[in-house]
Amino acid sequence: GSALIVDGVLVPNTELGHIEMDGQDAEMQASDAARQRDKLKWAQWGKRFNRYLQRLDALFWPDVFILGGGASKKIDRFMDVLDVHAEIVPAELENEAGIVGAAIAAEALAAAQ
Repeated sequence: GSALIVDGVLVPNTELGHIEMDGQDAEMQASDAARQRDKLKWAQWGKRFNRYLQRLDALFWPDVFILGGGASKKIDRFMDVLDVHAEIVPAELENEAGIVGAAIAAEALAAAQ
């Protein structure tokens, strides 16, 4: 999924993978799972993913896109086809970011009780 973070704070209910692209959720076309399902080469998928990033770029004018998930480990294979105004960087934790984030949130909840 995709989320919006402003000044280091997650904006609630911003599951941006559900933005419409060609009549369906963007994640159905632009996720790494879609790349695998459709048996796309990285450059082919990168062009599809770029359309999604361009849509987000036009809507939000972000400073940076931080790419996580399975594809972030292979960013060098599709980076050259990405064309947006914002900087694009891979997440430091790559595909582990969600797991680490959930653990931090659980720890914060436990400490608050």
